[in-house]
Amino acid sequence: MTAKVYTSQTEAIGSMTGKDIGELLNEAERRLAAEANLIRLESGTVVFVGDTHGDVEATERVIRKHLKPGNTVVFLGDYVDRGPASIENINLLLQHKVDHPDSLFLLMGNHEGHAIMSFQPADFWERLGAGLRRRYGEVLSQLPLALSAPNGIIALHGALPDVPDLEAVDRIKPGDSEWHQMTWGDWQDGGGENLGTDLYTGRPQFGREWFDTIMSRLGKHVLIRSHQPTAPLTMYDKRCLTIFTSSAYGHYVAERTIALIDLTKEVRSADDVNLEVI
Repeated sequence: MTAKVYTSQTEAIGSMTGKDIGELLNEAERRLAAEANLIRLESGTVVFVGDTHGDVEATERVIRKHLKPGNTVVFLGDYVDRGPASIENINLLLQHKVDHPDSLFLLMGNHEGHAIMSFQPADFWERLGAGLRRRYGEVLSQLPLALSAPNGIIALHGALPDVPDLEAVDRIKPGDSEWHQMTWGDWQDGGGENLGTDLYTGRPQFGREWFDTIMSRLGKHVLIRSHQPTAPLTMYDKRCLTIFTSSAYGHYVAERTIALIDLTKEVRSADDVNLEVI
């Protein structure tokens, strides 16, 4: 029998059997288990990718153009739900993580934490059978939480955690209050510290004083994050940069944007970050 020839890796991913998916999840779990909560990068160019939410076309474009020698591609979470191709998107990302473990990193977003805290909409999770839901939950709950670079950058999905130093990030467990801050937290473009929980979304809310306090503790200049489609592109003297790379929020986000940073150059504000529309 002649083997089927696929025109793209995404087409092959979309044709995976249950056995294929199980093997991919097992291999991805082994890779992720070797990573700390805090990824530390020292050199090269980093390409930060915002929420993709089932937009596998966006993921393909980024990987095709930017996953190459000298680059590290960092996805900031929320790979499933809302968009039309969640299982293809997460499987494509996990396959690339298996194939390129040191040059592609997947941070945890709130939509990867369904096994830890339920939420809506959760169309990806609700379509899975019980066995696959459990396995995806086990694997994705091992995703790292943040990335740090010596040029002043910290990157994560939501808001900054209440920790004394960077080393404490490695001690955060899924479900901790700090985990909730990092994966679910929103920023408000105004003053204040911990502003409580939004009654509609259940998300913890934080203001300028919280940002300044935690960034000072961590010794960082600029936060790169995603998660919050209603947030301004920049806040707090351009030190908080929010990007999105998905068509799932078309009514909020007009362009799918990524951020590129040369780690040999100090970053003091979003003016030192190269933004690219894909």
